[in-house]
Order: sequence, then C-alpha cells, then structure tokens
Amino acid sequence: MTKTSANTAYSPIGVFDSGYGGLTVLKEIVKTLPQYDYLYLGDNARAPYGSRSFETVYEYTLECVMHLFDKGCELVIVACNTASAKALRTIQQKDLPNIDPSKRVLGVIRPTTEIVGNYSKTGHVGLFATQGTVNSLSYLIEIGKFFPGLKVFQEACPMWVPLIENNEIDNPGADYFVQKHIRHLFSQSEHIDTIILGCTHYPILQKKIEQFLPKPVTILSQGSIVANGLQDYLQRHPDMERRCSKGGTMHFLTTDSPENFDRHASLFYSKPVSSEHLELL
Repeated sequence: MTKTSANTAYSPIGVFDSGYGGLTVLKEIVKTLPQYDYLYLGDNARAPYGSRSFETVYEYTLECVMHLFDKGCELVIVACNTASAKALRTIQQKDLPNIDPSKRVLGVIRPTTEIVGNYSKTGHVGLFATQGTVNSLSYLIEIGKFFPGLKVFQEACPMWVPLIENNEIDNPGADYFVQKHIRHLFSQSEHIDTIILGCTHYPILQKKIEQFLPKPVTILSQGSIVANGLQDYLQRHPDMERRCSKGGTMHFLTTDSPENFDRHASLFYSKPVSSEHLELL
C-alpha cells in the first residue's frame, strides 16, 4: 500500500461526481485544505445522472463510493447534486452501517442549505439545478429544516450541462438558454434576491448568469461553501481528521477515456489534469 509517511497509510479524501462538475468543488477544497491527499472519481461513462431514475442514480453512486473505499478512502464527498439528492441519504442510513460504520459519505446540498437563509433579505430564494435535483425536492426539504420561513423557487436547466461540457458557453445558444431559465425563475417571484447554483457545473456559467439577471442578486456557488463545510467537519471530528492522510497528493480516475477526461477537466479544475481509467465490472 502506498504510504505518505512512516506511520500513516494512504487514505485520501475521496471526491465523487458523475462527471466533471465536481472538479469545481475539488478545486475549492484543495485551495482551502491543501495538506490532504485527494482521489477524484468521475463516472463519465454513465453521465449525465440528472435525468436518470432514483434507483439508477443510487446504484451508480453506491458503486462508485465503494470503489473509493476500496482505494483507501475513509471519507468521501459526493460532489454531485443529483447524487446527493437521490442517493446520499440511503447510502448514509442503509448501506454504511453494513459496509463500515466508521466510514463517512458527505454531500453538497446540506452545507448550502445550512447558510442560504443568512443571505436572503426578502425570504425568496431561487434554485437552478438539474431536472433530477428539482424533482427530488431535496433543497426545499433541507432548507425547510434550517429556514422554515424561506420560499424556494426551482428552475430545471437541462441544457446548461451539455453547453458547458461542449465548450459552447460563449456562443449565442448559451445566451438564449441562460436568459430563458432566468425568465422562468423570476416569473415565479420577482422578489428573489438569492440564487443557489444547485449543480456543480453551473459556476462555469456564473458570469453569464450575472450578466442577464434583471437585478442585483446574491449567487451562492457551492465550491467554497463545501470546502468551508469540510474544514469545519474535520475540526469537529478529529478522529476522522487523523485518518485522512496528508501528503498533498492528487489523483484522478474516470470510468471513460482518460484522454477525453483530461481534455475537458481543465475547464473545471483550472489547471492540467492527468487521469487513469477505472473499469466498472
């Protein structure tokens, strides 16, 4: 087994996403917590997850989490809103107690919903997300636990991910679809003053979204929120913190072509990436 020191086994923090979007979260996590080892897994061969059923997303997510556990991860971040919405709770409550009660799987929805009410003055919050995340109602449920007085208005944006992954964000087609979904969201409430980007791809579009908003709005992008949440989690759970190895290393796995992954990943991670192929049996 790879070692990072004489006394510590290689136990990276695992970061999982259905594809590339989780790299925007990983980038912020590494910026905040550079001392740890990280292992990223993108299930690109089966992406996107956004339109798949709850059962399929759960099956795929659990399979990938198990692969990260097999690679030595004690802690896994599901850096995918759809997987967090459709699979995380079941994995946490049903599977982990049987797999290994000492391991942990965290998501990206809760850290965002815990703070969103601190930003809204009108009490009207908008959410841009995939169809799967919108259908799950996860944001409405979680925000209701922390800020029951907030009104949340959802808008599914099915074209945004393919536009981003095909590097079409500077073309007129992207303008059309961004403006379309902004109009749909604000037609539900003109009092929205805070918007959650509920897909880890969407920070790539943030400047364009800001360009077409009808008024100044606070936009919450999940990367820094999740990074700060992870930092707080590790401080509150020193037993887990000690189990995460600290070699400052970074490895990337993809279930699809490494060449294709590396070519697209730099858009999300902001630096060159070199990945390895993971075969799902």
